[in-house]
Amino acid sequence: MAEMVGTFILMFCVCGIITSTQLQNGAVGLLEYAATAGLTVVVIVFSIGPISCAHVNPAITIAFATIGQFPWLKVPVYIIAQTVGSMSATYIGSLVYGIKSDVMMTQPLQGCNSAFWVEVIATFIIMFLIAALTSESQSVGHFSGLVAGIAIGLAVLITGPISGGSMNPARSLGPAILSWKFKDIWIYILAPCVGAVAGALLYCFIRLRGQHCSTLSSPNISDVARPIPLCSRRSGPMILLVEKNWILLSKGVEGFSQRLRTKGIPYDVHHKFPL
Repeated sequence: MAEMVGTFILMFCVCGIITSTQLQNGAVGLLEYAATAGLTVVVIVFSIGPISCAHVNPAITIAFATIGQFPWLKVPVYIIAQTVGSMSATYIGSLVYGIKSDVMMTQPLQGCNSAFWVEVIATFIIMFLIAALTSESQSVGHFSGLVAGIAIGLAVLITGPISGGSMNPARSLGPAILSWKFKDIWIYILAPCVGAVAGALLYCFIRLRGQHCSTLSSPNISDVARPIPLCSRRSGPMILLVEKNWILLSKGVEGFSQRLRTKGIPYDVHHKFPL
């Protein structure tokens, strides 16, 4: 329910700014459109973030599920709610503002190839940032909504003249379904999903590599008595074993004796995480 309401708010605000552009004969331009999208995201994150995490985007939902931060069983429910919210906002917006629903559609402005790749890259950037914001080590607390809104606004400025600035399958699907016009809709479904999944996976890879480096670089003999931080459960005891063998054997006879007693793992770590 929260995802449906959040997507409704997003799409209704987008409908409002598009209508304003038409009523003002183009006086309301790309900058205003980007600012509206960004500020709306801030409002949504602060309002429904604690309830549903404020995805309001099927690509974001799929990306989080891919990296294991969201259950796959809930993905269809979220996508349906987001699409229904988009359709509802498009329909009500067309009634309130007196416009046709196809005005809300996103279409390639500089060719399908350019539109596809700019949607991929922009969604990649957004998801890379969101993955960082949801990380405990990178969390900015209550400012996360503001940061996400700024990123959305920047992405709209980049993609607007080329693809119409969607980066959200639900945003494009709602008007397309109501208008029953699906030309080039595959771009706005596939490209954001590819970009979001790639951004999430790359952030996880870089973060894991960074943890490995911080754990394995420049072993210090004085650190033997201190518990070694584990990169993650998935990195396994093999990395820990190689590192501790190196440190223990470098201490000579005493270290070799300790290695025999604990199979290369310090006593405290050995009993917490046995091989």
